[in-house]
Amino acid sequence: MEVSFMAKSRITPELKARRAQLGQLMEGAGIKSMEDIQELFKDMIATFVNQGLEGELDEELGYSKYDFRNKDTDNSRNGHSEKTLKTSYGDVDIQVPRDRKGEFEPELVKKQQTTLTGDIEEKILSMYAKGMTTGDIEGHIKEIYGLDVSDSAISRITDKILPVVKEWQARPLQELYAVVYMDAIHFHVRAEGQIVKKAVYIVIGLDMEGQRDVLGMYIGENESAKFWLTVLNNLKNRGVTDMLIVSVDGLTGFPDAIEAVYPKAEIQKCVIHQIRNTTRFVSYKDIKPLMADLKRVYAAVDEPAALAELDRFEELWGKKYPKTVQSWRANWAGLSTYFKYPAEVRKIIYTTNAIEGFNRQLRKVTKSKSVFPTDDSLLKMLYLAMMDITKKWTGRRQDWGLIHSQLEVFFADRLPA
Repeated sequence: MEVSFMAKSRITPELKARRAQLGQLMEGAGIKSMEDIQELFKDMIATFVNQGLEGELDEELGYSKYDFRNKDTDNSRNGHSEKTLKTSYGDVDIQVPRDRKGEFEPELVKKQQTTLTGDIEEKILSMYAKGMTTGDIEGHIKEIYGLDVSDSAISRITDKILPVVKEWQARPLQELYAVVYMDAIHFHVRAEGQIVKKAVYIVIGLDMEGQRDVLGMYIGENESAKFWLTVLNNLKNRGVTDMLIVSVDGLTGFPDAIEAVYPKAEIQKCVIHQIRNTTRFVSYKDIKPLMADLKRVYAAVDEPAALAELDRFEELWGKKYPKTVQSWRANWAGLSTYFKYPAEVRKIIYTTNAIEGFNRQLRKVTKSKSVFPTDDSLLKMLYLAMMDITKKWTGRRQDWGLIHSQLEVFFADRLPA
């Protein structure tokens, strides 16, 4: 069975839809040869540069085209001048906007600049292919052009990717995922004159071919099972009919929300979260021996052995730390799911580290931003960071063939024939 699985084509519904859109684009553009494709690339570069230059002039003047109500300057637009840039795809004609006073100094393509480097072209095409119609966040602009651009300029430019983000949020997903990880990360956002804490609900899916994908990022109030229910319904509406195993933290009500939408899903509460939560108030001098005894519980060979070790743990520490033992027993149903599986499967489900690692990378990108002015500004940065992070998600686990074979045995009635 493993051989047939390995031979399967990795054509996902998302890839099919993308190819269909590309086919429509090529047909509409009259693409019939490699020369036609090269001309299309040149048009893409010209469109990106023209939009970026218009965004720069908007920032320079302080108002967008035709938005005269917000005009607070005696300067104004004064048409365009044509300019030809030399690129590896050939000459590209662009339209450089002018201001009446002649004070506008474009940074994207400087006044005396007549060429685009291959590095910039690759980045432009890469971002354009991902649906970014114009601009990028500060880190990308600085990386590409070596420029320091104001927050307001970045905001005006990156606002143009919001429709792309919305489209990404609504894209169709695969019907079945082997493992789905769910977790939330928190940010401060300004709302109605106050700074409030918002939760970003993140879902990462591991499909039946061992490929990871960020299925969605949703901004809501402080993390709650009720909002997670909304997220789960969104995934179902986008085509996800089944999840074999769901790995989550210990949020109260989380399992109920999952069971309401995916009643067949196996739920595994994160063991690492449980360890952190139940050892927060353990005395420093006790932490090392207590953790050694606790490890005998969660590292046991099977559930009966784990329960025996939990009894032993209670005998040793129950009187001194009764709440620690009570918490493990109260959450045992969700914590012990992984004991039924072989070691290879256990490794990928007993903890939400897969999604926490992703969250850590998001925090690195956003650490310089203590407060976001709006939900949209937060979503833009997270989306761009996510696209950059997931570029490296090209491979799968070396032991995925073995894991898949084991899942075929445990979930034979839920996998497609």
